[in-house]
Amino acid sequence: MKFLPLLWSNLQRKRLRTWLTLASIVAAFLLFGILQTMKAALTGGAELAGADRLITMNKVTFIQPLPESHLTRVRGIEGVKVATPYSWFGGVYQDDRNKVITFAVDPETFLQVYPEYELTEEEHKAWINDRAGAIVGKVTAERYGWQVGDTIPLRSDIYQNQDGTQIWEVNIRAIFATTNDSASMFIHHEYLDEARTFGKDTIGMIVLRVDDPQRSAEIARRIDAMFANSANETKTDNERAFLQSWANQMGNIGALVTAVASVVFFTLLLVIANTMGQSVRERTNELAVMKTIGFSRGTVTGLVLAESMLLTVLGAVIGLVLASGVAQGLGKALAQYFPTLGMPASTYLIGGVLAIVLGALASALPATYAWQLKIVDALRRV
Repeated sequence: MKFLPLLWSNLQRKRLRTWLTLASIVAAFLLFGILQTMKAALTGGAELAGADRLITMNKVTFIQPLPESHLTRVRGIEGVKVATPYSWFGGVYQDDRNKVITFAVDPETFLQVYPEYELTEEEHKAWINDRAGAIVGKVTAERYGWQVGDTIPLRSDIYQNQDGTQIWEVNIRAIFATTNDSASMFIHHEYLDEARTFGKDTIGMIVLRVDDPQRSAEIARRIDAMFANSANETKTDNERAFLQSWANQMGNIGALVTAVASVVFFTLLLVIANTMGQSVRERTNELAVMKTIGFSRGTVTGLVLAESMLLTVLGAVIGLVLASGVAQGLGKALAQYFPTLGMPASTYLIGGVLAIVLGALASALPATYAWQLKIVDALRRV
């Protein structure tokens, strides 16, 4: 710490250069923090997936429905504890910009499959007993000012009602908030099925819980074998694999983040190394004088390393703090679509390690130069 004023003084010799380098470091770590945040948002659902849940969908594509009779047969398989239909409804409220993520489910079995959606006994009964009943996430309810008891005209992106419109009126019976979802809406599958003009007696997919998670792979194979060579073959995966494959439709998120971050930090390494190289060359005679008055080679070399570390770590801290603020803002703005959006705590650890490594690598050549510098040769250049 006693050398900190000296280090800070050295950094201020060329203030414009120092500030531009610091700004580059801040920008790089800000981008890194945002990338880590979006990666967590897109893949966070897989991390929170239930270990005992399986998802059965059409083998061809998830947009191809399954006959409702598949649900009955899946429920009869040994080892299946409970199964529920899960169909995409779409959902628009008043204006096309107001998207409401809505699924049609069976209220009685849905909460058995997804116990994390906690409702009171009264709320659960109210939802079951009202065919037009719905439960909605807290984020969506607050966004539109909905309260329990409100009747909401919800337009489907897919289905037409028998009255010639695409509107289904639903009654809010409960408002929920879970770790991984505070935005979705769930309505009765029967309410959708009885009124739609096409797709009757079909479901989007089946979500089920098994008695023993260790038997998940075996049960998945039995389900798919049951419908093999039929007109509606199935593909069954555990929930984690399903959510991960859903995220991977946009590409390998992890590889994409790694590639972008690698390019950014390699460029940053060149910038910092150039700054430190120029700074040390400009102070060649000063380094020689320091050695003359008693500073050891190790101390002089350590000061060069510390200067690079100070600049890099300071920029990393500022960048990650700014990224955390941006992540909080994005979390509030996009909570309806990304309920798990937020900068992971591991980002700070990874960022700290990166800052130290970058600082060390960037100062490697200047530090070697300072270590090998001979007093006579340096003073001769004055």
